[in-house]
Amino acid sequence: MPQIPIPLATIGLLLLSNVFMTFAWYGHLRFKGAPLVAVILVSWGIALFEYMLQVPANRIGHGHFSAAELKTIQEVLTLSVFAAFSVLYLKEPLGWNHVLGFGLIALGAFCIFHKWG
Repeated sequence: MPQIPIPLATIGLLLLSNVFMTFAWYGHLRFKGAPLVAVILVSWGIALFEYMLQVPANRIGHGHFSAAELKTIQEVLTLSVFAAFSVLYLKEPLGWNHVLGFGLIALGAFCIFHKWG
């Protein structure tokens, strides 16, 4: 059975973990009538699956990526997943200022991964 390359396994697990976490943190916004305690418990249940993906992703990826690189990947994926979630699930448009802000964060990611000197 072929081994999944470390970058692909790491990024894939982080992407999936971000989908779960985005629903845990923001999915309840479509159900404002639900009791807060119920929302918190459901969010914790969803977050458990997020941790079951993120912790192995970081363990698998560390060594191939530095901790700073893992965190940068996590943040870029978080924003990407959130942007899609916001538009598709919450039906909230992204404005030019959001795109500009995400672009600046992408520039920061470039600075983290670029090999200087």
